[in-house]
Amino acid sequence: MASETIGNGAASPVLSVKGLTTSFRVGDGWKSVVRDMSFDVAPRETVAIVGESGSGKSVTSLSIMRLLQKNSSRIEGKVTLAGKDILSLSEEEMRHVRGKDISMIFQEPMTSLNPIFPIGKQIAEALTCHSDISFRDAKAEVLRLLEKVRIPNARGRFDEYPHQFSGGMRQRVMIAMALASRPKLLIADEPTTALDVTIQGQILDLIKQLQEEEGMSVLFITHDMGVVAEVADRTIVMFRGDVVETGTTDDIFNRGQHPYTRALLAAVPKLGSMKGQKWPLRFPIVDVATGATSEAKPVADTVHPGQTPILDVKNLTTRFAIRSGLFGRQSGAVHAVEDVSFQLAEGETLSLVGESGCGKSTTGRSITRLIEPTSGSVTLDGYNVLSLAKPDLRAMRRSIQMIFQDPFASLNPRMTIGSAVMEPFVEHGLGSKADAREKAADLLVKVGLSPDMMKRYPHEFSGGQRQRICIARSLILDPKVIVADEAVSALDVSIKAQVCNLLMDLQESLNLAFLFISHDMAVVERVSHRVAVMYLGEIVEIGPREALFENPRHPYTRKLMAAVPVPDPARRHIRRNLSTDEIRSPVRPVGYVPPKRSYIEVSPGHLVQVTEEEAALAA
Repeated sequence: MASETIGNGAASPVLSVKGLTTSFRVGDGWKSVVRDMSFDVAPRETVAIVGESGSGKSVTSLSIMRLLQKNSSRIEGKVTLAGKDILSLSEEEMRHVRGKDISMIFQEPMTSLNPIFPIGKQIAEALTCHSDISFRDAKAEVLRLLEKVRIPNARGRFDEYPHQFSGGMRQRVMIAMALASRPKLLIADEPTTALDVTIQGQILDLIKQLQEEEGMSVLFITHDMGVVAEVADRTIVMFRGDVVETGTTDDIFNRGQHPYTRALLAAVPKLGSMKGQKWPLRFPIVDVATGATSEAKPVADTVHPGQTPILDVKNLTTRFAIRSGLFGRQSGAVHAVEDVSFQLAEGETLSLVGESGCGKSTTGRSITRLIEPTSGSVTLDGYNVLSLAKPDLRAMRRSIQMIFQDPFASLNPRMTIGSAVMEPFVEHGLGSKADAREKAADLLVKVGLSPDMMKRYPHEFSGGQRQRICIARSLILDPKVIVADEAVSALDVSIKAQVCNLLMDLQESLNLAFLFISHDMAVVERVSHRVAVMYLGEIVEIGPREALFENPRHPYTRKLMAAVPVPDPARRHIRRNLSTDEIRSPVRPVGYVPPKRSYIEVSPGHLVQVTEEEAALAA
């Protein structure tokens, strides 16, 4: 479908794209991945291109920037930036346009920054390349930019290297670099996808504020409809290389016509939508071809009060020694998990939430003994996990399995998926290869795949399909507990909804208990029976999902919820005013004794961490 030219017509557009078609060489021919795309971006306007992986949105931005390989790609159509046809420019002329008139922020800042140069020097290079400026003046401008993007102690961090910054702070460095030459247009390609929800909120606020101050236009590329609602004046929806719908963001969200647009919107979990709903609720799924929407059914009641927990964790502590000096003496320790206690019943989902570095993944790995805990006790299905010798540990792991965040890294690229799913069954000696093959085929059907796919390799599947394969592999030993470690965070919004629905279906049919590790509060609200919020290795609040989400008591829990993007265009001009401080370090000196924590029960089962003074007052 040829898209219409969109724009408000009030002023000459900063960027005008007409009939853009991008193709890649496949064998002896060309395959088009973006077809006949046209749109305008007006001064001070934010236009969002939204769609899932493979829709062509990132290829569109790379085509505009002319960053695709010349010998394997072909760009047709017309791209005009401030009246200049950039597709007709020589490579030398285009080099002067990039960074000066048009800048780009990429999804992964660590791969975009040079690890061997200080960040100050890298930002200064963006200035010295495009203007006749001394290094002294460039440094002064860099410090101004670092302060502008809210990096604390900018002067002290000028000579630090990328690895010394957190993910959110690295993304701020990339924004400072992109703004160095005051471009007319900023292209932001999934700039918040890999970030925690609070850091994402800070970056979105920052981009909106800098746009107002600098008067630039923004082309924002994302698959997150919540982000689109908060930043975009107008929205372009892409599906498999074509523009299927364009319009104002308000029209797209409230009066979207195309089934794919409705499918994207239906898959977005809305924080607060579970009010009054006792049990986890499946996501509605929209058929892209027909527009038909599946019913969002709740999970059946599988949790019974008073039953013996399948998993009981008490005072779990995991620390990692830091060694330094010539003789490698211990100089400190990372207090990754500190005095964590919780229980998990059969058929229950307990979610661990918090930002990167809070200790939630380390908790999951400590429970399974993939990491050796420092102290505490873990009882799983009758096993005293922390005292098990290796043969017993192997037997225990039949009761608990993990689903990891990156399914491609979890699968052997040289092993067919049939062999990968069968391997645990064969290794544990639970039957013959024929039995393993039969069970693997049955599990693939359960997770929505076909048994005839067993001969294929991991690279022949999409991300969502690979995650389904990992789920099938985790089920082949008939475990009672599954640790899902950020199992859906890397997936597109509609695939995320399908995988979450699959996990809830499996829980209902197999009575599985889930320890669901995530930083996505809106997804957690949808899938959980209970929620535990972690900060700096400690649980600061734990309770039934409805109690915790409807009455969050700890300041950190409220901060996490305030940062969640809300898919409502009416909130576009709202600023959250989130703190720009980095998460505090869990590194402690040798001999450090953490203070004893106290909890008060604010409602049945809803516990909140308090200081000793607050606990004394409550008593």
